[in-house]
Amino acid sequence: MTAKINLNADMGEGFGAYDMGDDAGLMKIVRSASIACGFHAGDPVTMQRWVRAAAEAGVSIGAHPGFNDLWGFGRRRIDMPASDVEYMVAYQIGALQAMAAYAGAKVTHVKAHGALNNMAAESPELALAIGRAIKTIDPSIIYVALAGSEMERAGDKLGLPVAKEGFADRLYEDDGNLTSRKIPGSVIHDPAVAAERVVRMAKEGVIVSRNGKRIERRIHTVCVHGDEPSAVRLAGAVRQALEAAGVAVVPLTEMDLA
Repeated sequence: MTAKINLNADMGEGFGAYDMGDDAGLMKIVRSASIACGFHAGDPVTMQRWVRAAAEAGVSIGAHPGFNDLWGFGRRRIDMPASDVEYMVAYQIGALQAMAAYAGAKVTHVKAHGALNNMAAESPELALAIGRAIKTIDPSIIYVALAGSEMERAGDKLGLPVAKEGFADRLYEDDGNLTSRKIPGSVIHDPAVAAERVVRMAKEGVIVSRNGKRIERRIHTVCVHGDEPSAVRLAGAVRQALEAAGVAVVPLTEMDLA
């Protein structure tokens, strides 16, 4: 059987007249798009534009909810009750579902953004809050979770389909969590380095931390951050390396999540 993996990117992270990154270039490479829902970035027109582009490209569509933090691009930690996080995530999923309806498309996954994603990876309460929002809206929606994190455990506990995520362009700590962006070099810009790491994830089921520790992880989907200037070159190199290694790159909806 041919090995399969999903390649996803965060998209629609501009606002109003301003674009962030080369989403058009990425849309030709990745197979799933996680689209900002208006809190850390995005607005109704931007959301609708990229949902339609994804649908036309055969790219599966996900909601990318974050904290209500335009100035900080959703990368600043905000202390909120878990119930508030649950409703905040549900609100953003619903907004993207409305825009997807204009393109005759469906939202098929949810992936938390930035600080919300990092906090939920470590907090069972926040991880469950995101999961409850998904389950209440549509229990068939895939919960994209950092592999080995509290989000993965929450999704399993709630009976949701869970896609275990790895990152092409980020360093890892020895516990499997992402290295803080405050640490120099935490974001990978070299396409060759990223490609080598992702092929290892796909073929060996291994992530290597910044200290050299090998961490066994089953990875269903790999993220490239669309706001990075190196995103298109990096994503292209990753996809080319995966296919050269005999790994098919498919939409998230075509992955076996068992």
